[in-house]
Amino acid sequence: MQLFRLLLFKKAAQRFRQCLAQIRHLFDVRRDRVFIKTRRIQKGKAQYQKQASRKKMRVVREGECYLLVNFTDYLDTGLFLDHRNVRFRIGREAAGKRFLNLFAYTGSASVHAAVGGAESTTTVDLSANYLNWARMNFNLNGFGGLAHETVQADCMKWLQESRAEYDLIFVDPPTFSNTKKERRVFDVQRDHQQLLDLVMKRLAPGGLLLFSTNFRRFQMDESIAERYDIRNISRDTIPLDFARNTKVHQCWELRKKT
Repeated sequence: MQLFRLLLFKKAAQRFRQCLAQIRHLFDVRRDRVFIKTRRIQKGKAQYQKQASRKKMRVVREGECYLLVNFTDYLDTGLFLDHRNVRFRIGREAAGKRFLNLFAYTGSASVHAAVGGAESTTTVDLSANYLNWARMNFNLNGFGGLAHETVQADCMKWLQESRAEYDLIFVDPPTFSNTKKERRVFDVQRDHQQLLDLVMKRLAPGGLLLFSTNFRRFQMDESIAERYDIRNISRDTIPLDFARNTKVHQCWELRKKT
């Protein structure tokens, strides 16, 4: 059995090399312009650990936005491709609105909102590195100043303290995280009800909340539908290139009941 698995692995590796060669030939791409990411089952924060230290940023275009990505230093590049349709929708919905982006990562959704004509954006994440990346993304697209605020904070604590209102909110929390400073552990399955209740307090009348999670076994608490108008829009938010993996994320829109 072990020999059979080894033969399968070698055959798969050979096919992969052949595909890479054809891709480089078809698109006339130099070898040093092709980056390979291998995602394996990992525990804790392993996927966020550094794999290199080149600190080389490259610019990619997504719709009308220009965004910085890092293909070498981490497994994740700074841009989650499966949320592309969600970001496009945010750009379409954002004109004249106050936009809030929680667990914002590198702020790509906020950039789409700004390019889409948002009155203001607020981008909240606990990581100083990701927020600096978000500010670079804003600058790359010609935005900055007080209208586009970045906030380094634990999102749950920030929501408890904030009194601001927003017309459009995007929430894409991690499946699991812990903060040493606050000594708090966040689990999206356990804590999503409290999270959504806090977020909905910040949603202005007539506003829209987009909530997403990539936790494959996630189950929305039934009581959420009793308090808010909620609709599962996962099918509409998954891009064509992820159609074979429809569990890549789940997504809902929530509004206050009228």
